[in-house]
Amino acid sequence: MFGYFYNEGMRKMTIAFGQIFNNIQIKRTDSSGNVVQSIRVPLAYAPKEKFLVRLDQQPNLDEREMAITLPRMGFEITGISYDASRKLNKINKFKTVKTGIDGKVMNYNYTPVPYNISYSLYIFTATAEGGLQIVEQILPYFQPDYTVTINQVPELNIKRDVPIVLNNVNYEDSYDGSFTTRRAVVYTLTFTAKTYLYGPSQTQKVIKETQADLYTDTTTTEAREERITVVPSPTSANADDDFGFTTTITYFNDGKNYNISTDEDV
Repeated sequence: MFGYFYNEGMRKMTIAFGQIFNNIQIKRTDSSGNVVQSIRVPLAYAPKEKFLVRLDQQPNLDEREMAITLPRMGFEITGISYDASRKLNKINKFKTVKTGIDGKVMNYNYTPVPYNISYSLYIFTATAEGGLQIVEQILPYFQPDYTVTINQVPELNIKRDVPIVLNNVNYEDSYDGSFTTRRAVVYTLTFTAKTYLYGPSQTQKVIKETQADLYTDTTTTEAREERITVVPSPTSANADDDFGFTTTITYFNDGKNYNISTDEDV
């Protein structure tokens, strides 16, 4: 029943989420307040447990070759759930002219399905000051959401503004033991991205004529009183042309037909 398609919806959402945090920095100063070091915090897609295992591989400060460099940040998808509160009419269509076929074919896709994607952002630092610097560069932008624009279906020119909501901030300090034991300050920030997922795109021919018949009695075809016909003007126009349309109204009265035509611009 299901056929293959891949709009890369969740992949694009995950990339956009990561790009929000790819320019976080930590600055270290001397006793006079002068900046002596500026560090751009590395960011990677990885679960929290992976970083903690790397930290545990260096139980003391004498084995630098096994250490993971701090500060560091990581993020991952932690959940996907359907959001019924944002559901729209599913028979609506997004349409655009398919390129390379003389404008005679339309690409279309139906209304997308609303889903909430949950993300967790992990911040690892060796000092409390470093963690505070990173967190303070993030929190002011979320009130409680931050909006990013995603090009979800390029062939249909569909771009959506997706709000990313900050749900919670947790703090953990793993320091214990002697002064030679490595310390790790861990912040966990949880987010929800309110995005949409699109189904497979399809094609259809361009409709170039519509006709509607009006009857006074539906039990017989002889009761037809009026026919309305709409065609593009000019009739050779393609879907991506700038054209108007011609409406022809035909009245049926005692076997005699009376036509009224009007031209209008779109």
